[in-house]
Amino acid sequence: MLYLSPKFFKCLLLTIGLFLAAWPIPIFLIVAQASLLLLVVFTLAEIGLLFYLKSGITANRLTPNKLSNGDENPLQIDISNHYPFKAQLEIIDELPFQFQKRDAQYHFALPAADNHTIYYKLRPTERGEYHFGKLRVFVSTFIALVQRRYSFPEEKLVKVYPSFIQMQKFAFLAISNQLQTQGIKKIRRIGQSMEFEQIRNYIQGDDYRTINWKASARRHQLMVNQYQDDRSQAVYMLVDKGRVMKMPFNGLSLLDYAINTSLVMSNIAILKGDRAGLVTFSNKVDSIQAAVNKSSQVNVIQEVLYKEKSDFLESNYQALYQQIRQKITRRSLLLLFSNFESLVDLQRQLPFLRKLAKRHLLVVIFFENTELTQLNQQAATNVREVYIKTIGQKFAFEKKRIVMELRQYGIHTIVTPPEQLTIQTINKYLELKQRGL
Repeated sequence: MLYLSPKFFKCLLLTIGLFLAAWPIPIFLIVAQASLLLLVVFTLAEIGLLFYLKSGITANRLTPNKLSNGDENPLQIDISNHYPFKAQLEIIDELPFQFQKRDAQYHFALPAADNHTIYYKLRPTERGEYHFGKLRVFVSTFIALVQRRYSFPEEKLVKVYPSFIQMQKFAFLAISNQLQTQGIKKIRRIGQSMEFEQIRNYIQGDDYRTINWKASARRHQLMVNQYQDDRSQAVYMLVDKGRVMKMPFNGLSLLDYAINTSLVMSNIAILKGDRAGLVTFSNKVDSIQAAVNKSSQVNVIQEVLYKEKSDFLESNYQALYQQIRQKITRRSLLLLFSNFESLVDLQRQLPFLRKLAKRHLLVVIFFENTELTQLNQQAATNVREVYIKTIGQKFAFEKKRIVMELRQYGIHTIVTPPEQLTIQTINKYLELKQRGL
């Protein structure tokens, strides 16, 4: 398809101006005619250069099969110039409407018979289906009077899943014992629950207390007992989908932060030898995935979390307790992702939390209001700011009262900024695991 460029219209206006100037000054008529002739010649010449090849430009957008929510996902566009001259390119990428990007345009010159790759990143902030449109490439020569448009059918439906990029990052760090580089605390083991595994040859550095003297006497060499930790405990992520989790922070809702962390924690738990399960609820319990220790369990949990959405209803903790009592009969670690802004909110649900804590090891995880924290750190300069800061301090004190109330009944708590949710949760999990609780 052919388009006239802004440069063409500027030249055309200049030519019309010369014709108008020739009315009082006839000498300008020759200049105007020559200008019009050159404009026509150069325009036809550029059209011939652009259209004599059927496919002078080829382009391809490489899109992942799925995107990671809340992360920078890499994409690229590969462009090839098959013309025998340097082409001036303008590329417009039709991105999904969820990104609200109106500036996905790239301008550059590509030498003859050369290739170029554009790298860019996209950060989705909600789960769901994203529709990528066509790739439009506008080509012109050095004359730049007209443009030829190429349209490449790069339409693609891509699903945005909970943050598997974070999951992979923390999984790699867990396997390589480098979690400390991300702020994960290295916690000394206080107690050990050991189970006999096998007898093997002594290796320099083994604990002398594990030497099996009877086996050593029979073999005439030192033999030691090898133990393994008593693992394979159940870890359940309880994700509150009620209206309190719809609050946004840095583009993501609190629910999405909880979902991303739940996926990471499920993978970490399985890597650490435990069984991972999932419960999602709001006014009723929507899904329960029994805890198992299988690598495929992470994919199952990912698919469930992908479909979860807030329904803006009040969370029903009584229904949660009843379902857990029926479905989760063995003592488990329950990581409850929710949010409480006042002690009154907590006290309505506290009886059910106390019942859960009697049967399981319960950790209540809720969020620090970082905007209030910043507000409380600022100096007040007038009466209005003093009033606002006083209210902010009251809300901050309410969070501390909530923590004290929960700990009074032996319920573990985490109060964290949303961006530190994953690290704080892993730290707590490792702490509980190392303490043998």
